[in-house]
Amino acid sequence: MKRLIIKFFLFCRKVKYSFFSNNKNIKGTLTSYQPVVLRGEGAINFGDNVNVGVINSPLFYNSYAYIEARTLNSKIFFGNNIHISNGFSMISEKAITIKDNALIGFNCHIIDSAFHNLEITKRKETDPNPREVIIEKNVFIGNNVTILKGVTIGENSVVANGSMVIKSCPGNVVIAGSPAKIIKNL
Repeated sequence: MKRLIIKFFLFCRKVKYSFFSNNKNIKGTLTSYQPVVLRGEGAINFGDNVNVGVINSPLFYNSYAYIEARTLNSKIFFGNNIHISNGFSMISEKAITIKDNALIGFNCHIIDSAFHNLEITKRKETDPNPREVIIEKNVFIGNNVTILKGVTIGENSVVANGSMVIKSCPGNVVIAGSPAKIIKNL
């Protein structure tokens, strides 16, 4: 009986959060174990076997995933066999790509813009220079990671827990820290 109540509670949460979604440019399907809000005017494309939410992980009952292709020209692309934990957020004003076989830990954030102009007199204007983010194939991103605009994470690389990624890294390395730096070759 308890499992049935929990399933019903989770179903109700997913339905509630679906009302906050407004993106009409979605292709492919997403398997969500946690509520997911899909917003914006741009394109969001899901490959095969893209999963969001992990029951046995922190933030499962008290958070949701947020994916926004903010502008008409924004593009978000998920490859195949991607597993994303709880509390994930991604906002694009240009383009964000996550290629096949990525694993992403809980409370991760990926953004391709500063969202505000850094010039003092133009702060309320949007970032004039958003830059694409690319997560190559088979990348493992730990918990509590932030990936900022213009970053490419090379194939097979690992991003350690708590990292702030502000620069691109090659494939087959472990990066860690704030700002993240290469600490090991794989």
